[in-house]
Formats: sequence, structure tokens, C-alpha cells
Amino acid sequence: MKISSFSQFIGDSQISENLEYHINHDYSIAESVFRPGSNAHLTLLSEARELFFDQLLILGPLDKQLFESTDLGLTAIYQGKLVPLDLPLEVFELSEAANPKLNYPTRNSGGAKKYQVFVRNPKTDRIMKIQFGDVHGGLSAKVSNAKARKSFAARHNCADKKDRTKAGYWACRINRYAHLWGGKTYPGYW
Repeated sequence: MKISSFSQFIGDSQISENLEYHINHDYSIAESVFRPGSNAHLTLLSEARELFFDQLLILGPLDKQLFESTDLGLTAIYQGKLVPLDLPLEVFELSEAANPKLNYPTRNSGGAKKYQVFVRNPKTDRIMKIQFGDVHGGLSAKVSNAKARKSFAARHNCADKKDRTKAGYWACRINRYAHLWGGKTYPGYW
């Protein structure tokens, strides 16, 4: 169910293609088609906020309340960097007690992706959670089929994926983790 959102733009000035898309498809700011925190998402919030307070954009009740009661769409300088204000993002913090097993993919229960793996980022020395694998339909994994593994590796350029902090690296090597496939590993890339 979509949240009732933008109802109309009443200004004469030009608006961005992204904001126009949201208006035409009646998407709420809370349902932005952009990844939260991305440049496109932040630009959309800023533009919508400015037009709303200039009374050129009529918003639905949810978006109106967000802009009137928060600083959503505004930015400020913090420690020399421009940061968004009131942008709720899920932050995954690991406590020292959690101490997950590193470089060991597992099934992801309740996440947006099928698998997860914890790795240490060599640049920041912090532990990251990488999620990968389509959980919403798509093709089923045929790791026991050598031809399917070869085709996947070619399509996804698995030989070039060397960065352990990227989902593609783990997707290409998931066949090597026997605990996910009933105790059997398969050579090469996925």
C-alpha cells in the first residue's frame, strides 16, 4: 500500500526529474525510490523541503509532518564535513561482546538479503556486515552444476572481484562454504 504523498506542484519554476517522478507516481518522501543517505536521496529531500516551505509544493499528511516537525532535508557542517540533519538511517554497531566470526558467510535471518558475512575493513579496521544474495525470488542457486557456476562467474566477472568488503566478492565465492550447501564444497567461483 502506498502512502498518500505529493498531491501537486503549483510552481512555475523547473523541478528536477527525480522530484517530478515522485510527484507523478505519488510516492512519499518516506518511500523514496533512492537509497536512504545517497546523494540522489539527499538532493530530493532538500529540493522538496525548499519547495514546500516556499509554498510551491503541496504534500500529503506524512510528508508535511516530516518537514514541519524535523530538520529533514537540511544539512550542516560537522567536523569539517557536510552532513544531513534528521536523516534516520539504520546503523549497525557491534559491541565487543558480539565478536562475530569473520569471513564466514551465514544465512541472513530476517534481512534484506539471503546471506551475510562479517569482515574487517582494512582501511578503517572496523568490522562490517556485508549482505548479499537475492531473497525475493530470482533464480535459485545451482552450485552443484559446473556449467551454471562457470556461467555465473563469467557474467559477474568473478575473477576480477578481489575486495572482501564488497558483496560481489562473497557472491562469487559462496560455493566454497560447505555449511551452506549440505556439507559439500564446489571448486572455482560460484
